[in-house]
Amino acid sequence: MAGTAKEAMFARNLEGGRVECQLCPHGCMLREGLAGRCGVRVVEGGELRTANYAMVTSASIDPIEKKPLYHFMPGSGILSVGTFGCNMGCDFCQNWEISQARSGGQRLEPKELAALAERYRSRSVGVAYTYSEPSVWYEYVFDSAQLIKELGLKSVLVTNGFINPEPLAALLPYVDAMNIDLKAMDDGFYQRVCKARLRPVLDAISQAVEAGCHVELTTLVVPGLNDSTEEMRRLAQWVAELSRSIPLHISRYFPNYRMDQAPTPIGILVSCAETAREHLDYVYIGNAALPEWRDTTCHACGAVLIERQGYAPPVVHLEGQRCPKCGAQAAVVLG
Repeated sequence: MAGTAKEAMFARNLEGGRVECQLCPHGCMLREGLAGRCGVRVVEGGELRTANYAMVTSASIDPIEKKPLYHFMPGSGILSVGTFGCNMGCDFCQNWEISQARSGGQRLEPKELAALAERYRSRSVGVAYTYSEPSVWYEYVFDSAQLIKELGLKSVLVTNGFINPEPLAALLPYVDAMNIDLKAMDDGFYQRVCKARLRPVLDAISQAVEAGCHVELTTLVVPGLNDSTEEMRRLAQWVAELSRSIPLHISRYFPNYRMDQAPTPIGILVSCAETAREHLDYVYIGNAALPEWRDTTCHACGAVLIERQGYAPPVVHLEGQRCPKCGAQAAVVLG
């Protein structure tokens, strides 16, 4: 299989030649020649190996707001790289061409990625592992993020959060920020629509926050599936128990992959956002032309702290990390 070159971490050999993958909560039990549900962790020669190590399918310098990260080094660019494979199978996947692929890309070793990040230091604050699911690229992310940290640059994960506690704990010291998908507050939704489970995602979010990593969340609102204000209230209340200052990005669904229903109505997005804002200080709406849900405002007095116009460089009005009008502390990482 193209790209197979690295022994996988977090694997346990069992009797009868089987191998258990312990990277994510699926816990796939595999025999020789078989791949896990992610499609990229394969048993070869009696050991678990990765089929996507150092295989890069997409690379670009993006605005960090595109991840989306609105409260982490606003206005910065970030070198964004992705691979193929995913340990979920969301029916609405926006990047299914690469997430569900089982091969592709060009080889870029961790040292080469670090050299690229250094070359673009004037335009980028570091590396974002994104586009598909970085947790199934674990060994490459783990090796690369250490080199990126040694350079004094940042590492960002854009992830579904479906990872076991031990591998996440090993990776977190090298990760500066994460945007984690919280797709719903309904385990049935996760099982039916995403082919996964909710509880491990909630645990990963809690673990990342407790470790001091900067965390923002994204919820794609799909009509008729996770669009009720009651569910959004439960989601926002759960997040607020961790911290009211965690930014929540409510994103508009568009038909893709296995779903062809119409895009999320704007009114539903606004209702969900207004409900979430009853419990959280920072709520945004993405994938929709709603400028009033794009700016960052002070949670204490309502003054505009960061003005955004699409992906143009934002205008930051903060004085340090404080509101220039009332002096309240803002949950924004500036550098």
